[in-house]
Amino acid sequence: MALQSTNPTTTKAWSNIQAHFSEIKDVHLKELFKTNPKRAEELTVIWDDFYVDFSKNRITDKTLELLFELANELNLKDAISKYFEGDIINKSEGRAVLHTALRETKDAQVFVNGENVIPGVFQVKEKIKNFTDAVVSGSHKGFSGHQITDIVNIGIGGSDLGPAMVVDSLQFYKNHLNTHFVSNVDGDHYQEIVKNLNPETTLFVIVSKTFTTQETLSNAKSIREWFLQSQPKEAVANHFVAVSTNVESVKNFGIAESNIFPMKDWVGGRFSLWSAVGLSISLAIGYDNFESLLTGAHKMDVHFKTSDFEKNIPVISALLTIWYNNFFEAESEAVIPYTQYLNQFATYLQQGIMESNGKSVDRNGNEVNYQTGTLIWGEPGTNSQHAFFQLIHQGTKLIPTDFIGFVKSLHGNKDHHDKLMSNYFAQTEALMNGKTEAEVLEELADATNDQKQMLLPFKKFEGNKPTTSILIQQLTPESLGKLIAMYEHKIFVQGIIWNIFSYDQFGVELGKKLAKNILEDLHSTEIKNQHDSSTQNLINFYKNHN
Repeated sequence: MALQSTNPTTTKAWSNIQAHFSEIKDVHLKELFKTNPKRAEELTVIWDDFYVDFSKNRITDKTLELLFELANELNLKDAISKYFEGDIINKSEGRAVLHTALRETKDAQVFVNGENVIPGVFQVKEKIKNFTDAVVSGSHKGFSGHQITDIVNIGIGGSDLGPAMVVDSLQFYKNHLNTHFVSNVDGDHYQEIVKNLNPETTLFVIVSKTFTTQETLSNAKSIREWFLQSQPKEAVANHFVAVSTNVESVKNFGIAESNIFPMKDWVGGRFSLWSAVGLSISLAIGYDNFESLLTGAHKMDVHFKTSDFEKNIPVISALLTIWYNNFFEAESEAVIPYTQYLNQFATYLQQGIMESNGKSVDRNGNEVNYQTGTLIWGEPGTNSQHAFFQLIHQGTKLIPTDFIGFVKSLHGNKDHHDKLMSNYFAQTEALMNGKTEAEVLEELADATNDQKQMLLPFKKFEGNKPTTSILIQQLTPESLGKLIAMYEHKIFVQGIIWNIFSYDQFGVELGKKLAKNILEDLHSTEIKNQHDSSTQNLINFYKNHN
């Protein structure tokens, strides 16, 4: 059954939120804490090993009450049921959206077109496990009998960003295999990767659902040519595996059918790391850790599916985005992990969030008359404090920010970790409080009156900058799985409220089509396709100077 399709701005709840916004938009967070001493406790959700503090957001109990009313008026509960039960909620592509099924328990039943997909999911997981164990143990050897030492994942978009982020985030748990990622069609990229590799000890994982993606196939073919410069053709079967649905094309590439890991069309690319796309993750950290990643995601699935909205972390997070984006007119959100391990996390979320909810047409095919999507950006703290925090503190833009931190470090250096986390806590406090005129004057007690008057306007700032604090016990494969799934469900809720299809990405197709035409022109002595004058001049300049 289809999702309900309602313009959110036409609902009673939206009108009520608008009126409420007019009443509290200028209220300072300090005042909200002053009037309610229990605010922090009341606006914190403690779940499993997650402590999520929403209290430093510019909201009241009434705000949340109205946002929940909006969710109910737009039938969010029913949408969540359809999401998990395999309904065709990606209507524009005629597909279910079931990355959640990839981390379900073995006794679950999830049906797509009348078929329970769970047995198939576990067959693929068993294949991933067996192959991972064989490579890690050394029983799967290269053509010349050497053990594999390096893994190269060849993919782009969701076939690269997810695995690359997870492998980097969980490097503490990595085994002896070295893992590399090739994504950009830029030839310099793959050349830099392979120049220090030994073809006799390297395994290449080609990830492409259709086995037609230009960037991935170009890189795969070039890397195979490099490989065949020193290895016989029959060695390809030992050193190349594929994650794809296009069995014939993969076999024509030279990959044995036994080394093809299948995908399903009900798993979108940017949500596919839980599938066979995660093969490089499993190889890098071992299958047991990969399974723990899935377990963590499943636990968040259950929390999202069963928790009341009032204590539902993804639901509250998503509704806060609606509050800031559509009423405060905040255009971006920052994600700041206070761990270097998550240095690729914001990059990963950029695809997940901006490719999903960057839509201007609603589920009825009508142009929307409200803002959808948010710009996502961020870097780890404390590096980011020395880079762009000035803009968040004193700039003219309102930038709601998620702070992600961990109670315990992995290597156990408490001195460093205390310093790291003291910055985490201090930044959320400073963003909330700002600095008053009295505090500035106290700070300048030894300055002359002229110096005080000159510096005062530059050193005081209002604060009242909203943050959400996500504090997790420790970075483990399971806790990372929970964190990723939390943002996945946040994306889903935003799409439901905005009345858009979050799981297609037709906007990027035009550029791909035009690139093929231009490539034809670059390889021809005459221009075969029509272009605007700017593009034509660029093509001519490139060809004349190449």
